[in-house]
Amino acid sequence: MTPALLEKYAAVLEWGLETARGKQYKPYETVLIRYDVDALPLTEALWRRLISRKLNVTARLLTPPVMEKDFYALSDARQRGFVAAGEREFYENLNGNIYLGAPSSLTHLKEIDPKRIAEVARSRKFVRDIMEAREASGKFGWTLCTLATEELAKRAGCSMTEYEKQIIRACFLDVADPAARWKEIHGAAMDIKDWLGSLKIRSVRIETANMDLEINIGEKRRFLGVSGHNVPSFEIFTSPDWRGARGIWYADQPSYRSGNLVEGVKLEFTAGRAKVLGAHKGAEFTRQMLAMDPGACRIGEFSLTDKRFSRIDRFMADTLFDENYGGKNGNSHIAVGNAYLDTYSGKQSALDKAAKTALGYNESALHWDLVNTEPKTVTARLVSGASMVIYDNGQFAR
Repeated sequence: MTPALLEKYAAVLEWGLETARGKQYKPYETVLIRYDVDALPLTEALWRRLISRKLNVTARLLTPPVMEKDFYALSDARQRGFVAAGEREFYENLNGNIYLGAPSSLTHLKEIDPKRIAEVARSRKFVRDIMEAREASGKFGWTLCTLATEELAKRAGCSMTEYEKQIIRACFLDVADPAARWKEIHGAAMDIKDWLGSLKIRSVRIETANMDLEINIGEKRRFLGVSGHNVPSFEIFTSPDWRGARGIWYADQPSYRSGNLVEGVKLEFTAGRAKVLGAHKGAEFTRQMLAMDPGACRIGEFSLTDKRFSRIDRFMADTLFDENYGGKNGNSHIAVGNAYLDTYSGKQSALDKAAKTALGYNESALHWDLVNTEPKTVTARLVSGASMVIYDNGQFAR
């Protein structure tokens, strides 16, 4: 990317961070930038913007692929559970977190036992819990993005130039003021979220040629999306009551997870728990992921993307883009694993463990998005007993 495009990207991320928190950052609040080495030029542009605002900024280089593989291969259980002194204190005082992804490998962990990866995920779950609690209190916001790499382009089956063009179009970096365009998308999404909330939906049924899944939305839920958290983001989502999921889910879009490629995975939900019926690739790996902990086989998110918003029209080998695919048919995805507690419509500080359990909010160290891009119809059953189509032909019926 040119310096001018990097400055635009940094401006959009700044908008995303502030929009995600819902209020402006004050001087000397603390922000963490986590970045892959190939994202250094964007890190530098973002660093300048945040330092100029008198924020206290910490930059952390993410572990390179060779070192990450060696850690998982050579460490013992005690090392995989290690948490550095001061880590908890650091996150308990953090106000913002920005992740800049530019992976140089998607498959370096392919030969690693998934149980080892799960051990680290469980040991680091406290970080997610801290950030969720701080976000609920309005003290914290986060956002993230991806930059093109040769590895991503290779896995997506395109050239670097094609991959970069997709990022530029998806994030509106080809317009004079991308942040202003994102504000427009944010407003349009807000109208859809308000409409969905007004319907008082009891459950939804998602039907395609290859799947038929019913999901209970649950009590005191709200729909979120286009909140600044992800750049780009076009999805409208909620975290449903995991206990009500029943039927078949099919992910026609491939997914890279912990170095493994999963394609065509089909899950069957019974009483809220999923089992793997099969996959074109990665069935056994998927079974291992669903066994990570008790909540890994349960639904943590249900999402829909409107093709009128998203300009993403190809597989990108990156969940950030793939879960926001627009194309001809839009997309729907579920995530197995952890729920988003900010989808609770009540006072989030009241969501203690007992309340989360009673409302059917799932908890897990896993959160794995599985995307379907087939033509689909989504029908809502309302609390009143009436039914109505809320999504068809790749867009909301709003």
